[in-house]
Amino acid sequence: SSGVLFCWRQRSSERARLIAASSSGRGLSWTCFSVCCERRHRLRTRLWWELIASDISLLSRLLLEGTDVNARHKLGWTALMVAAINRNASVVKILLAANADPNLGDEFSSVYETAKEKGLHSLEVLVTREDDFNNRLNIRASFKGCTALHYAVLADDYVTVKLLLDGGANPLQKNEMGHTPLDYAREGEVMKLLKASETKFQEEQRRREIEERRRFPLEQRLKEHIIGQESAIATVGAAIRRKENGWYDEEHPLVFLFLGSSGIGKTELAKQTAKYIHKDVKKGFIRLDMSEFQERHEVAKFIGSPPGYVGHEEGGQLTKKLRQCPNAVVLFDEVDKAHPDVLTIMLQLFDEGRLTDGKGKTIDCKDAIFIMTSNVASDEIAQHALQLRQEAMEMSKKRIAENLGTDVQMTDKITISKQFKEKVIRPILKAHFRRDEFLGRINEIVYFLPFCHSELIQLVNKELNFWAKKAKMRHNITLLWDREVMDVLADGYNLHYGARSIKHEVERRVVNQLAAAYEQDLLPRGCTLRIMVEDSDKQLLKTKDSSSPGADKAKMPTLRLEIVEKDSKSRKLNIQAPLNPENITYFL
Repeated sequence: SSGVLFCWRQRSSERARLIAASSSGRGLSWTCFSVCCERRHRLRTRLWWELIASDISLLSRLLLEGTDVNARHKLGWTALMVAAINRNASVVKILLAANADPNLGDEFSSVYETAKEKGLHSLEVLVTREDDFNNRLNIRASFKGCTALHYAVLADDYVTVKLLLDGGANPLQKNEMGHTPLDYAREGEVMKLLKASETKFQEEQRRREIEERRRFPLEQRLKEHIIGQESAIATVGAAIRRKENGWYDEEHPLVFLFLGSSGIGKTELAKQTAKYIHKDVKKGFIRLDMSEFQERHEVAKFIGSPPGYVGHEEGGQLTKKLRQCPNAVVLFDEVDKAHPDVLTIMLQLFDEGRLTDGKGKTIDCKDAIFIMTSNVASDEIAQHALQLRQEAMEMSKKRIAENLGTDVQMTDKITISKQFKEKVIRPILKAHFRRDEFLGRINEIVYFLPFCHSELIQLVNKELNFWAKKAKMRHNITLLWDREVMDVLADGYNLHYGARSIKHEVERRVVNQLAAAYEQDLLPRGCTLRIMVEDSDKQLLKTKDSSSPGADKAKMPTLRLEIVEKDSKSRKLNIQAPLNPENITYFL
């Protein structure tokens, strides 16, 4: 084929070494050597990128014929890595011109680890690595994650390093061991080039990030993951923008308090903010559930035990993570449940931007962003928001009635007044936290409001799409629905449980039917299912807890599943409802 090249290089010295090892009886049997020789004969036909290509015209022809320039050897490396480690700058230049990715990481670790992962004999891996890659590398060292630039630096080849950097290689990219190419550089021209390239790359990366954030601001990114809560998103976005552009007080960290009902997006907004600021979300996002700090002695878990106590060497949950990432986004979830002594520690943290752990070491975290969530005053906020929304709807209807000839749109967008915040919410917060100095250190109190109907439709659609993907991926079943179905499911919204109530409603009224139909072998693989609304008093798979307080579920329209045939006709599924636990007789 066009992507195959016939070539063979004899290594008499290596064969002699293998024979000597087998004859001495140390580490290699004659059978193993025979297997190795057989393997070497089978390797006479190898892909072009496994070799140190010397025929440039043939290499160019193979690329023109469509050979994948980023294809990997079965043990993990690419052609660009082979050319880089063997100081073949002319091949590197051709491969880069053919759009070879210089930032791909090697999947080969060490000889013995790779042999274990691939289920091969370590000798076979060793011979293949030395024949097709390079025989000057330490067989026990780990090379996983190394890029072509790492290998060019190991080969100390200035020309190849320069070509790779000009071709877009990232000088700051780390391998699995956490080392950049500069860590492997020797004193000389290569090291000077890498240092200059790192500075230039950082400046260029910073410029690109600024430009990307200008074109694609934080508010727009957050709205892709969070439904509704436009006021909360705008408040957080404005504060983050001030911080990023240097318009903030460097001596104090940024502190938020998120207020609102459960399941309304408080935690998700904190996560998405961390994802926007930090590429490594695992280090850049610290979440502490404050319900675990309800007792006085649990302060030690926060900052670490003092000397002489159990767990002193382990450090605190917060201090240990802040030391690793001083500019992290820290979420104190349900802060109203924390012990007052924990709040006292947080006073110092919010005011001075530093924290002293159990070992007496001070951690400077003025660049961190602290977010607290609380359900305090959630009922008052929800009821006030519903009242405002009702008034807004009535006002819109009145305008429509008065201006029949003009285009007037109904709106359910509302804003909580400053008077309500000061007269109602602040006294509740003060009564709970019992200290003005704690509230005074909060930069922004962010209010999360109940979902309006249009936002509920988005939530239902998102949840149905989630299960549609599951059905397609696991059972090759296509799931369809219309707006009427979403309206019915949106009626299951519970003010106190937020988006979780929609999730549970979809599971009760749709996913339960899907699971029962699948169990009863009513769903052929590859079929198309449509969710339909049925105006009937009989509810499929009705359970006792399927009704929510204040709603007459018996009169609500029920949902049914239909199979769409090839001729576009529908066939209703006859799903047998499971036994009701109340109707089961138990024998003692």
